[in-house]
Amino acid sequence: MNHSTYRPVLWAFLLATLTFFAYTCVFAFRKPFSIATFGGRQLWGISYQTLLIISQVIGYMLSKFIGIRFISSLRREKRWKIAFLLIGTAWLSMLFFALLPPVWGILCFLVNGFMMGFMWGVVFSYAEGRRSTDFIGSALAVSFIFAGGFTRSVAKWLMTDWGVPEHWMPFATGAVFALPLALFFYLLEKVPPPDPADVEERQQRVAMTSEDRRLIVRRFKHGLIALGLIYTLLTVMRDIRDNYMGNMWEELGYAGQSAIFTRSETMITVVLLVMMSSIVLIRKNIRAFQLIHGMIAAGFMLAAISSWLFFSGWLDGAIWMQSAGLGLYMAYIPFNSIFFERMIASFRLRGNVGFLIYITDAFGYLGSVLVMLAKESVDLDITWSQYYARAVMGLALIGFIGTLYALVYFSSSYRRQSDH
Repeated sequence: MNHSTYRPVLWAFLLATLTFFAYTCVFAFRKPFSIATFGGRQLWGISYQTLLIISQVIGYMLSKFIGIRFISSLRREKRWKIAFLLIGTAWLSMLFFALLPPVWGILCFLVNGFMMGFMWGVVFSYAEGRRSTDFIGSALAVSFIFAGGFTRSVAKWLMTDWGVPEHWMPFATGAVFALPLALFFYLLEKVPPPDPADVEERQQRVAMTSEDRRLIVRRFKHGLIALGLIYTLLTVMRDIRDNYMGNMWEELGYAGQSAIFTRSETMITVVLLVMMSSIVLIRKNIRAFQLIHGMIAAGFMLAAISSWLFFSGWLDGAIWMQSAGLGLYMAYIPFNSIFFERMIASFRLRGNVGFLIYITDAFGYLGSVLVMLAKESVDLDITWSQYYARAVMGLALIGFIGTLYALVYFSSSYRRQSDH
């Protein structure tokens, strides 16, 4: 293998590493607060923890609707400035959360969620449109599984070993990751854009106009509706697990074990990284696109079966958390990395991955808010682990059927395109 062959491989590993750690740092400004219970405090008869989570998710959801236009129109120039403005504002909102009375914390988390909701599109824009995007995107996508565990472990460490109060913990966790984040974005800016061979195989990625967006929606309307439903189910499953992971681990008997977050999520991260990055070996885009549908369907079934076994008392709680999490992320992660990447390449679309991700994300987070409100507003004598197991069993079955429909729809669309 000569030098010219080695170089793209080295760039792929470098970019995968940079995006992985950049988004890990990004996560520290959004999610660690969810391990705090705030002493069971309530406002207006609703758990304060849940109010903060819901307000943050509402902000996140609003950013996804706005991001359909904003992220799809994003240009390469000065992306780092946009990133630092978003992160800086989100971090500042956590400072105000620590300083202001509890009721104002709801507004602080709304602002935090709104700013953080744009960051996935910004980071992924460095990775898309390359022959190695399957590998890079997989590394980026699994980063938030690892990041969810790692940043929570850091947050728990700050509280238990350094005595940081719960209301200061979100801001303090951001402080730990601020300088590393700046370094990773500086290095991302140094990575060259996709080369001509990348463009030939994966289609050039461009900032989209309103007409570009309308053309894609009109062409794939029914398929996008199906994907929106599937992703809504996945987002609900993922957000309950992500936001109430601390509660569920406590219910399962792991209270006070800060390392459990990192240990459980690292295993899932490694398995998924190997599984999804291997898609890069499939050069024919439509074949890879169809295989990804199969992976999503298999993930739904793994999550459903393991949750049924746990609910029936035949599976240990820790094994259930990891196996259900693996199944969930087998289905969820492709939407945030390789699914739309291969869709654009298969159908030679004019656009970018951010547009398609933000369409599905917007409705996904809307569903997540509704489910969390339902849990709080209906008087259910049930723990979060029991609630989550039940939800996964039902939602995963619907998602499995929806995925099969999407596979048939897009395969038929591709055949029609090929016949013309």
